[in-house]
Amino acid sequence: MKSRSFILLLFFLVFASFEAFPQKDPKAKAVLDGMSQKYQSMKGFTAGFDYTYQDGGGTGDRQSGEIAVSGEKYRLKLPDQEIYNDGKTVWTYIQTATYKEVTINEAAEMEGELTPSNVYKMYQNGFNYKLLADKTYQGKAVNVVELTALKSNAPFKQVKLMVDKTTKDLLGWEMMDGQGGMFSYSFKGLKAAPSLPADYFVFDPKKYPGIEVIDLR
Repeated sequence: MKSRSFILLLFFLVFASFEAFPQKDPKAKAVLDGMSQKYQSMKGFTAGFDYTYQDGGGTGDRQSGEIAVSGEKYRLKLPDQEIYNDGKTVWTYIQTATYKEVTINEAAEMEGELTPSNVYKMYQNGFNYKLLADKTYQGKAVNVVELTALKSNAPFKQVKLMVDKTTKDLLGWEMMDGQGGMFSYSFKGLKAAPSLPADYFVFDPKKYPGIEVIDLR
């Protein structure tokens, strides 16, 4: 399903890339560790996000949405789509002017992929990383850490993380696909939310009369 594949590119990246020569930079690790500890201590959070894709020919696409994370659970909202994950089951709900459908999968099928609930730990396995020159991002001074994975079959060749130097917040990242395309993702309005109710991450088809249910479990 094309629309589902689109949003999965946003958040579910396979951990792999070309054979990389840079080694693990201790200064970069200190930045990444600080970021990871910050978000794990929060237990959960909510934020808005902007997503942009630009291909090698200059053609682009942009979307905005909302995200909520609590431990291994998460929920993503886009204009025509929502993804719910309660840690066991993933529901991808799509609604247009002409139809409504939900596709159901096992969360275990996403093991080894990058998700909103593990993005802050992605660097800990399978990556080399180095600290690049500081820059200003969203009007804030940030550390820029470049990740390169160790395998040769990934669709993304590099990931750059923008980490607020003062707060340790992950403000955004950029991903290059090796074919001239770049995916950019940025947070806005990040708030700690340690006590989101469990049912917030569960999709109930009974609340949507006439919905088509595609159960792939």
